[in-house]
Amino acid sequence: MSNLPFRVQAFLTHLAISLLIASISIAVVFFVWHPAPLAKAVGVTNIFLMMLAIDVVLGPLLTLIVAKKDKSTLKLDLSVIALLQLAALSYGMYNIAITRPTYIAFDAIRFELVQANTIPRADREKANPPYNKLSFLSPRWVAVKIANNDDEKNSRTFTELQTGISPSMRPSLYEPLENQWKIIVSKAHSLDELYKFNPKSDIDKYINDYPSATNFLPLKAYQTDMVVLLDTKNQKILKVVDLRPW
Repeated sequence: MSNLPFRVQAFLTHLAISLLIASISIAVVFFVWHPAPLAKAVGVTNIFLMMLAIDVVLGPLLTLIVAKKDKSTLKLDLSVIALLQLAALSYGMYNIAITRPTYIAFDAIRFELVQANTIPRADREKANPPYNKLSFLSPRWVAVKIANNDDEKNSRTFTELQTGISPSMRPSLYEPLENQWKIIVSKAHSLDELYKFNPKSDIDKYINDYPSATNFLPLKAYQTDMVVLLDTKNQKILKVVDLRPW
């Protein structure tokens, strides 16, 4: 590398650092915040990768343009480029962080993927631990408490119609998923229904991967609705899979 022109060395060094940071960002976004296939469910993949590609390429290219070995303002120029690059990456990561999935909530007949920015702060503050805090790890599985009576049920419906905040977005209504397995089992769909909406080869692949799957429930998401495979015999959530529930 020492035989390369100075500006090329600077470019390659900057590119290597940018790729390292990009790799860390990809790991956080796709393996922690959006474990597959949730990135597709919320529609973050294309936006994030485009943002990352621009950020990774543009910074090193600017370095290639300005880098001159004896340039008196070289340190300042490189510092400005690095700060601009870091600011752009931080802004993009911030916007992805506030829309990350935080809960997968079972509500009466289906699961709903709940993103951080859809949860009202006031309701979260009223919730019991651990639902009063938003995790930065993979989304947690919860259930929405059953309404005690028709008045409470009507109140939830009115709130959703008036504000757009569904019961699944209200941590004050959460309880452990285990509390509602009887309801989950009663509402679960036969795997045969999936063949109406998906290629047989795709369904067969997932069934082969998860041979203990007995049923499924829909997963309602912002961008693409998916399927939650269930082992109702052993009361287990197996996997969210990229199949259409309807």
